[in-house]
Amino acid sequence: MSIKDLLEDVKRGLISIDEAETKLKTLAVKEVADFAKLDVGRGIRRGIPEIVLAENKPPKETATIAAEMADSTGLTIVTRVNSQHIQELKKLKSRFKVEIHDSARIVVVKKPEYRTRKTGGRIAILTAGTADIPVAEEAKIISNEMGCDVYTIYDVGVAGLHRLFKPLHELSEKEIDIFIVVAGREGALPSVLCSLTDSPVIGVPSSSGYGYGGKGEGALIAMLQSCALGLAVVNIDNGVGAGALAALIANKIAAARGRPQGINPPSSGKTEVPRY
Repeated sequence: MSIKDLLEDVKRGLISIDEAETKLKTLAVKEVADFAKLDVGRGIRRGIPEIVLAENKPPKETATIAAEMADSTGLTIVTRVNSQHIQELKKLKSRFKVEIHDSARIVVVKKPEYRTRKTGGRIAILTAGTADIPVAEEAKIISNEMGCDVYTIYDVGVAGLHRLFKPLHELSEKEIDIFIVVAGREGALPSVLCSLTDSPVIGVPSSSGYGYGGKGEGALIAMLQSCALGLAVVNIDNGVGAGALAALIANKIAAARGRPQGINPPSSGKTEVPRY
Protein backbone atom coordinates (compact mmCIF):
# COMPACT_ATOMS: atom_id res chain seq x y z
CA MET A 1 0.00 0.00 0.00
CA SER A 2 1.30 3.46 -0.95
CA ILE A 3 0.56 6.78 0.73
CA LYS A 4 -1.79 7.56 -2.16
CA ASP A 5 -3.65 4.29 -1.56
CA LEU A 6 -3.96 5.18 2.11
CA LEU A 7 -5.44 8.60 1.29
CA GLU A 8 -7.82 7.00 -1.22
CA ASP A 9 -9.04 4.63 1.51
CA VAL A 10 -9.75 7.60 3.77
CA LYS A 11 -11.57 9.38 0.94
CA ARG A 12 -13.75 6.33 0.26
CA GLY A 13 -14.48 5.86 3.95
CA LEU A 14 -12.76 2.48 4.14
CA ILE A 15 -10.63 3.59 7.11
CA SER A 16 -10.91 6.47 9.55
CA ILE A 17 -8.57 9.43 9.82
CA ASP A 18 -7.34 8.06 13.15
CA GLU A 19 -6.51 4.69 11.53
CA ALA A 20 -4.66 6.45 8.72
CA GLU A 21 -2.71 8.50 11.27
CA THR A 22 -1.70 5.31 13.07
CA LYS A 23 -0.47 3.77 9.81
CA LEU A 24 1.55 6.87 8.92
CA LYS A 25 3.18 6.81 12.34
CA THR A 26 4.60 3.39 11.47
CA LEU A 27 6.95 5.12 9.02
CA ALA A 28 9.45 5.18 11.85
CA VAL A 29 12.08 2.49 12.41
CA LYS A 30 11.05 -0.28 14.79
CA GLU A 31 13.80 -1.92 16.84
CA VAL A 32 13.65 -5.63 17.63
CA ALA A 33 15.72 -6.58 20.68
CA ASP A 34 19.36 -5.74 19.96
CA PHE A 35 19.67 -7.39 16.54
CA ALA A 36 17.35 -5.66 14.06
CA LYS A 37 15.97 -2.26 13.06
CA LEU A 38 12.90 -2.73 10.90
CA ASP A 39 11.84 -0.27 8.19
CA VAL A 40 8.13 -0.71 8.89
CA GLY A 41 7.14 2.15 6.56
CA ARG A 42 8.72 0.79 3.40
CA GLY A 43 5.49 -0.57 1.94
CA ILE A 44 3.71 2.78 2.26
CA ARG A 45 6.75 4.81 1.19
CA ARG A 46 7.94 2.67 -1.74
CA GLY A 47 5.15 0.30 -2.67
CA ILE A 48 7.42 -2.68 -1.95
CA PRO A 49 6.60 -4.87 1.06
CA GLU A 50 9.28 -5.63 3.61
CA ILE A 51 11.42 -8.59 2.52
CA VAL A 52 13.53 -10.41 5.10
CA LEU A 53 16.56 -12.31 3.81
CA ALA A 54 16.81 -15.42 6.00
CA GLU A 55 20.14 -16.56 4.59
CA ASN A 56 22.83 -16.46 7.32
CA LYS A 57 20.28 -15.43 9.96
CA PRO A 58 19.52 -17.62 13.00
CA PRO A 59 16.08 -19.24 12.56
CA LYS A 60 14.65 -17.93 15.85
CA GLU A 61 15.74 -14.36 15.13
CA THR A 62 14.31 -14.64 11.62
CA ALA A 63 10.92 -15.71 12.98
CA THR A 64 10.97 -12.89 15.56
CA ILE A 65 11.70 -10.31 12.86
CA ALA A 66 8.98 -11.73 10.60
CA ALA A 67 6.40 -11.64 13.40
CA GLU A 68 7.24 -8.07 14.41
CA MET A 69 7.07 -6.87 10.81
CA ALA A 70 3.80 -8.67 10.03
CA ASP A 71 2.33 -7.32 13.27
CA SER A 72 3.20 -3.76 12.20
CA THR A 73 2.38 -3.86 8.49
CA GLY A 74 0.25 -6.95 7.95
CA LEU A 75 2.76 -8.71 5.68
CA THR A 76 6.32 -10.03 5.69
CA ILE A 77 8.07 -11.97 2.93
CA VAL A 78 10.96 -14.13 4.13
CA THR A 79 13.35 -15.29 1.40
CA ARG A 80 16.12 -17.89 1.07
CA VAL A 81 14.75 -19.99 3.90
CA ASN A 82 16.07 -23.42 4.85
CA SER A 83 14.26 -26.23 6.69
CA GLN A 84 15.18 -24.81 10.10
CA HIS A 85 13.79 -21.38 9.20
CA ILE A 86 10.58 -23.02 8.02
CA GLN A 87 10.17 -24.92 11.28
CA GLU A 88 10.48 -21.71 13.32
CA LEU A 89 8.19 -19.75 11.03
CA LYS A 90 5.54 -22.46 11.24
CA LYS A 91 5.28 -21.68 14.94
CA LEU A 92 3.73 -18.32 14.00
CA LYS A 93 0.58 -20.03 12.71
CA SER A 94 -1.23 -19.36 15.97
CA ARG A 95 -1.16 -15.63 15.15
CA PHE A 96 -0.60 -15.35 11.41
CA LYS A 97 -1.25 -17.00 8.09
CA VAL A 98 2.01 -18.71 7.10
CA GLU A 99 2.35 -19.57 3.39
CA ILE A 100 5.28 -21.83 2.49
CA HIS A 101 6.62 -21.82 -1.08
CA ASP A 102 9.16 -24.62 -1.20
CA SER A 103 10.40 -24.13 -4.77
CA ALA A 104 11.05 -20.42 -4.28
CA ARG A 105 12.44 -20.92 -0.74
CA ILE A 106 10.04 -18.23 0.46
CA VAL A 107 7.68 -18.02 3.41
CA VAL A 108 4.97 -15.32 3.44
CA VAL A 109 3.65 -14.28 6.85
CA LYS A 110 0.38 -12.33 6.97
CA LYS A 111 -2.17 -11.15 9.47
CA PRO A 112 -5.36 -13.19 9.01
CA GLU A 113 -7.27 -10.12 7.80
CA TYR A 114 -4.54 -8.96 5.39
CA ARG A 115 -5.56 -8.77 1.72
CA THR A 116 -3.25 -7.88 -1.17
CA ARG A 117 -4.53 -4.89 -3.12
CA LYS A 118 -4.79 -5.73 -6.83
CA THR A 119 -3.28 -3.04 -9.04
CA GLY A 120 -4.02 -4.23 -12.58
CA GLY A 121 -0.31 -4.55 -13.43
CA ARG A 122 0.41 -7.42 -15.81
CA ILE A 123 3.71 -9.32 -15.76
CA ALA A 124 4.84 -12.40 -17.69
CA ILE A 125 7.68 -14.56 -16.37
CA LEU A 126 9.54 -16.94 -18.67
CA THR A 127 12.31 -19.43 -18.02
CA ALA A 128 14.73 -21.00 -20.44
CA GLY A 129 14.78 -24.33 -18.56
CA THR A 130 13.28 -26.10 -15.59
CA ALA A 131 16.41 -25.42 -13.51
CA ASP A 132 15.48 -21.72 -13.67
CA ILE A 133 12.04 -22.17 -12.13
CA PRO A 134 13.00 -21.53 -8.44
CA VAL A 135 14.34 -18.07 -9.36
CA ALA A 136 11.24 -17.39 -11.47
CA GLU A 137 9.01 -18.40 -8.58
CA GLU A 138 10.82 -15.89 -6.35
CA ALA A 139 9.96 -13.14 -8.84
CA LYS A 140 6.38 -14.39 -9.16
CA ILE A 141 5.66 -14.26 -5.42
CA ILE A 142 7.10 -10.77 -5.03
CA SER A 143 5.11 -9.49 -8.03
CA ASN A 144 1.92 -11.13 -6.80
CA GLU A 145 2.26 -9.63 -3.33
CA MET A 146 2.74 -6.21 -4.96
CA GLY A 147 -0.69 -6.62 -6.56
CA CYS A 148 0.17 -7.70 -10.10
CA ASP A 149 -1.39 -10.40 -12.24
CA VAL A 150 1.44 -12.77 -13.17
CA TYR A 151 1.54 -15.21 -16.10
CA THR A 152 4.24 -17.87 -16.29
CA ILE A 153 5.75 -19.82 -19.19
CA TYR A 154 8.47 -22.25 -18.20
CA ASP A 155 11.01 -24.28 -20.21
CA VAL A 156 10.97 -22.38 -23.53
CA GLY A 157 14.71 -21.76 -24.03
CA VAL A 158 16.74 -21.61 -27.20
CA ALA A 159 17.52 -25.34 -27.11
CA GLY A 160 13.99 -25.72 -28.52
CA LEU A 161 12.98 -22.22 -29.54
CA HIS A 162 9.83 -23.40 -31.33
CA ARG A 163 8.32 -23.96 -27.85
CA LEU A 164 8.22 -20.20 -27.31
CA PHE A 165 6.04 -19.05 -30.19
CA LYS A 166 2.59 -20.41 -29.25
CA PRO A 167 2.60 -19.21 -25.61
CA LEU A 168 4.07 -15.86 -26.68
CA HIS A 169 1.20 -15.45 -29.14
CA GLU A 170 -1.27 -16.21 -26.34
CA LEU A 171 0.41 -13.64 -24.09
CA SER A 172 0.02 -10.97 -26.78
CA GLU A 173 -3.71 -10.97 -26.00
CA LYS A 174 -2.98 -10.21 -22.32
CA GLU A 175 -1.26 -6.87 -23.12
CA ILE A 176 1.69 -7.64 -20.85
CA ASP A 177 3.29 -4.57 -19.26
CA ILE A 178 6.72 -6.10 -18.67
CA PHE A 179 8.49 -9.45 -19.03
CA ILE A 180 10.89 -11.19 -16.66
CA VAL A 181 13.09 -13.81 -18.32
CA VAL A 182 15.24 -16.20 -16.28
CA ALA A 183 18.01 -18.08 -18.10
CA GLY A 184 21.27 -19.82 -17.29
CA ARG A 185 23.97 -21.30 -19.55
CA GLU A 186 24.54 -18.79 -22.39
CA GLY A 187 21.61 -16.59 -21.25
CA ALA A 188 20.20 -16.07 -24.73
CA LEU A 189 16.44 -16.11 -24.12
CA PRO A 190 16.07 -12.51 -22.82
CA SER A 191 17.70 -11.15 -25.98
CA VAL A 192 15.52 -13.33 -28.19
CA LEU A 193 12.33 -12.24 -26.43
CA CYS A 194 13.43 -8.61 -26.50
CA SER A 195 13.54 -8.79 -30.31
CA LEU A 196 9.96 -10.12 -30.45
CA THR A 197 8.04 -7.83 -28.07
CA ASP A 198 7.49 -4.10 -27.64
CA SER A 199 7.35 -4.44 -23.83
CA PRO A 200 10.42 -3.94 -21.64
CA VAL A 201 12.27 -7.09 -20.52
CA ILE A 202 14.16 -7.79 -17.31
CA GLY A 203 16.80 -10.50 -17.69
CA VAL A 204 17.72 -12.65 -14.71
CA PRO A 205 20.83 -14.83 -15.11
CA SER A 206 20.51 -18.04 -13.14
CA SER A 207 23.37 -20.04 -11.65
CA SER A 208 22.94 -23.06 -13.91
CA GLY A 209 25.67 -24.19 -16.27
CA TYR A 210 28.91 -26.15 -16.49
CA GLY A 211 32.58 -25.29 -16.00
CA TYR A 212 34.01 -22.03 -17.34
CA GLY A 213 31.36 -19.29 -17.16
CA GLY A 214 29.10 -21.51 -15.08
CA LYS A 215 27.12 -20.50 -12.00
CA GLY A 216 25.47 -17.71 -13.97
CA GLU A 217 28.57 -15.72 -14.90
CA GLY A 218 28.33 -16.54 -18.63
CA ALA A 219 24.62 -15.73 -18.67
CA LEU A 220 25.18 -12.42 -16.85
CA ILE A 221 27.88 -11.30 -19.28
CA ALA A 222 25.79 -12.32 -22.29
CA MET A 223 22.75 -10.39 -21.07
CA LEU A 224 24.84 -7.30 -20.28
CA GLN A 225 26.31 -7.46 -23.80
CA SER A 226 22.93 -7.95 -25.52
CA CYS A 227 22.38 -5.98 -28.71
CA ALA A 228 18.59 -6.09 -28.17
CA LEU A 229 17.41 -2.70 -26.90
CA GLY A 230 14.92 -2.57 -24.05
CA LEU A 231 16.61 -5.20 -21.89
CA ALA A 232 17.60 -4.50 -18.27
CA VAL A 233 19.55 -7.03 -16.21
CA VAL A 234 19.64 -7.84 -12.49
CA ASN A 235 22.24 -9.90 -10.67
CA ILE A 236 22.59 -13.68 -10.73
CA ASP A 237 19.60 -15.52 -9.21
CA ASN A 238 18.03 -12.23 -8.12
CA GLY A 239 14.39 -13.15 -8.61
CA VAL A 240 13.41 -10.90 -5.72
CA GLY A 241 14.96 -7.83 -7.31
CA ALA A 242 13.47 -8.63 -10.71
CA GLY A 243 10.01 -9.16 -9.24
CA ALA A 244 10.10 -5.89 -7.28
CA LEU A 245 11.35 -3.84 -10.24
CA ALA A 246 8.87 -5.39 -12.66
CA ALA A 247 5.97 -4.79 -10.26
CA LEU A 248 6.92 -1.14 -9.71
CA ILE A 249 6.94 -0.57 -13.47
CA ALA A 250 3.76 -2.56 -14.12
CA ASN A 251 1.93 -0.78 -11.33
CA LYS A 252 2.86 2.62 -12.74
CA ILE A 253 1.62 1.52 -16.17
CA ALA A 254 -1.60 0.16 -14.66
CA ALA A 255 -2.20 3.45 -12.82
CA ALA A 256 -1.72 5.41 -16.05
CA ARG A 257 -3.99 2.98 -17.91
CA GLY A 258 -6.73 3.69 -15.38
CA ARG A 259 -6.68 7.45 -15.87
CA PRO A 260 -9.34 9.03 -18.13
CA GLN A 261 -8.04 9.49 -21.66
CA GLY A 262 -8.30 12.73 -23.65
CA ILE A 263 -8.94 14.91 -20.60
CA ASN A 264 -6.29 17.54 -19.98
CA PRO A 265 -6.11 20.05 -17.12
CA PRO A 266 -6.49 23.75 -17.96
CA SER A 267 -3.33 25.08 -19.56
CA SER A 268 -1.22 27.57 -17.65
CA GLY A 269 0.56 28.63 -20.80
CA LYS A 270 3.72 26.92 -19.64
CA THR A 271 5.22 23.67 -20.85
CA GLU A 272 5.37 21.26 -17.94
CA VAL A 273 7.08 17.90 -17.60
CA PRO A 274 4.61 15.19 -16.51
CA ARG A 275 5.25 13.78 -13.03
CA TYR A 276 4.30 10.24 -12.08
